[in-house]
Amino acid sequence: MKSKSRHLGTAGRLRTVKILKIVRESPLVKTFSFQDALCEKAVPGQFIMVWIPGIDEVPMSLSAIKGDHCSFTVAKVGEATKTLHKMKEGDLIGIRGPFGKGFSYVKGEVLIAGGGTGLSPLAVLAENLSRLGANVTFLLGAKKKSELLFLDRVNRISANVIATTDNGSFGLKGLVTEAAEKMLAEQKFDMVYACGPEPMTVKMLSLAEKYNVPLQVSLERLMRCAVGLCGSCVIGVYRVCRDGPVFTSKQLKEVKDEFGRFKRDFDGRKIVVR
Repeated sequence: MKSKSRHLGTAGRLRTVKILKIVRESPLVKTFSFQDALCEKAVPGQFIMVWIPGIDEVPMSLSAIKGDHCSFTVAKVGEATKTLHKMKEGDLIGIRGPFGKGFSYVKGEVLIAGGGTGLSPLAVLAENLSRLGANVTFLLGAKKKSELLFLDRVNRISANVIATTDNGSFGLKGLVTEAAEKMLAEQKFDMVYACGPEPMTVKMLSLAEKYNVPLQVSLERLMRCAVGLCGSCVIGVYRVCRDGPVFTSKQLKEVKDEFGRFKRDFDGRKIVVR
């Protein structure tokens, strides 16, 4: 117990790292690579807090864990991420973590479904599952072809890859959840993993219940402290930063009154999930 507490304390301290490489994944998404010995030990699904000097600190899922070279993938959506997108290789950022509970590995037949930057933790999860001998079916979705993330990477992991786009510009036309339902109706899976916009993950929970298959979902919430103190990430009886961000279908059923319906703002007030 003492060694675990010591590790958590070390992980919670801010470290300065250099941006080693920047890759543009789509018009609004970039991947930033860095070197950190603590993140090398992270489990897919765990997150880090990234400090952009002079701006803010924001949570990011790890999108790659390769030795001590790790990365996070971020869309340009607000002041902090817009500033991050302007940074260059060699610039310095701060990180804390890794934090939270990641995905649990299951061998056998697994279905992975994600959309947008929610594909970040799922890509590294798929790589690890494949190395462990799992047979991975990967479903990835986006609004249009230019916004599909990690397609080449996922194709190197699995021979069973299905892409969906809302407008039909690539792969199947429609939502990733529609492809997931078709797969679940035709095949038995030992586990389903999902991450993405909350309406999508709510639908995945419904499908998991319908087809009686276990599910693990990574949730997104406002996370400020990352250690369970501020309460900004609370959903029902859980603190996403400490009890998650990965939750089982059993846990999500316990918070159905909030999951897909409400989250909290900077003042702790409930606001509608959109």
